[in-house]
Amino acid sequence: MKISKLTSIGINIKANKSNKKASVNFYSLNAITNTGKEIQFEKYRNKKILIVNLASQCGYTPQYAELEQLHQQNKNIIILGFPSNNFGAQEPGSDEEIALFCKVNYGVTFHLFKKDDVSGKNKQPVYQWLSDETKNGWNNEEPKWNFYKYLVDENGNLLNVFPSSVSPLDIPL
Repeated sequence: MKISKLTSIGINIKANKSNKKASVNFYSLNAITNTGKEIQFEKYRNKKILIVNLASQCGYTPQYAELEQLHQQNKNIIILGFPSNNFGAQEPGSDEEIALFCKVNYGVTFHLFKKDDVSGKNKQPVYQWLSDETKNGWNNEEPKWNFYKYLVDENGNLLNVFPSSVSPLDIPL
């Protein structure tokens, strides 16, 4: 579904309409996987990246299957999943429990990162970048709920922000 189609049915999509440049390079970021390995985002250069905050006890949890489908069907996009317990305490499990839940229930093979805050004053560095226009060039919006999505282009620019209600399969790539 194109963005214009999504907005025409009342879904609020934020898109980068500014000419401002990000002051912090996306590829300078890193994050810790759910197994404790540090990943440098430089490895994702020249790929589109969909960043999603996750929770396993949310009404949107079935989107895990859609994210995995997108991951399997489109090798031009990297899915980065960040479990968080920020919204409704819907991700109470440990990193090991979350990984097992994702594998058993949804066959998840896309990248899962360490459970951490994605909103508020203690949010982890990737979400600091995603929600601070002085860093990413245009967006100040934190996730409003679980399964909020941020699309980064092949050059490390934040392109769009999608609310939880948008299926990963409807995001125009």
